[in-house]
Amino acid sequence: MNPLEKLPPILKKDLDCNLCVCNEVIKIDIIEAIASGAMSIEEVRRQTYATDGNGCCKQQVSRLIECIHDIELL
Repeated sequence: MNPLEKLPPILKKDLDCNLCVCNEVIKIDIIEAIASGAMSIEEVRRQTYATDGNGCCKQQVSRLIECIHDIELL
């Protein structure tokens, strides 16, 4: 299944824009990392460097993980 199909409409916006501003990581790259198996913020960080700056995008990355993997993170 296409990971975008699991996202609510609001999370499908701005796919080619930086989600992680500090490290200039675009949203679709984060989504692809999650769809390829990243199940935690730490795994996304290792693959994309997102959340490795001041961490202001952690909540958004967490929400993408929850939606794509149908889980709830604490």
